[in-house]
Amino acid sequence: MKYAILGDIHANLEALNAVLEDAEQQGVTHFACTGDVVGYNADPKPCLQKIRSLECKIVQGNHDYYAGCNESMELFTPMAQKSIRWTRRQLLPFDRKYLQKLPLIIDIEGFTIVHSSLNNPHRWNYIFKRRAADASFRNQFNPVCFFGHTHVPLAFINSMDGIEKGFYDTLEIRPGYQYMINVGSVGQPRDRNPKAAYVIYDLSEQTITMRRVEYDREETQRKIRAAGLPFRNALRLNSGR
Repeated sequence: MKYAILGDIHANLEALNAVLEDAEQQGVTHFACTGDVVGYNADPKPCLQKIRSLECKIVQGNHDYYAGCNESMELFTPMAQKSIRWTRRQLLPFDRKYLQKLPLIIDIEGFTIVHSSLNNPHRWNYIFKRRAADASFRNQFNPVCFFGHTHVPLAFINSMDGIEKGFYDTLEIRPGYQYMINVGSVGQPRDRNPKAAYVIYDLSEQTITMRRVEYDREETQRKIRAAGLPFRNALRLNSGR
């Protein structure tokens, strides 16, 4: 059984389609998503429809939450606020209700998915440092947890010797260890690599593999400009920042 773990799609339909095509070629059988299907880019509704059609297990991200409700967004940058207000206008009441009801944490086949952290999932904390990872590990009851939010693919590995942190291509899951794996971003990578990112978790082989996929960035950028979304949303796709 192979799971494709997607995260931070952010309404980028071209990137999502490219990732799904690659996943099919890799023999993926199931899908899970660490949240933020919407926000920043110009195809929130088609991306939601695509994810629902996959029978994908999905948790709520912060952009999903604020696109689904009418709460104020003081913690967001002006660019993100403008993007969410635009996204709200594109979604039907059914779509927004779907986003509102998404769970914050899901356990699947012996692993866990969350958007931000396991210790305070509703506060949308970022996990970049070992200290933040340690707080999340203390609330982790499966060996592997996949998360997103930072858009940067990082692995935190907890053992008797402490917490290791680093980038990864392929990891082998070892008994007695805990893993927190950031799956990167499908729709807006921020690790200076503009290719769409996602992870394949092979449950039979107990391996985790990072995948990077080219997609039609020019078309995504064209849609962003045509929609009147912030121009920087388009520019950052070229640099992966």
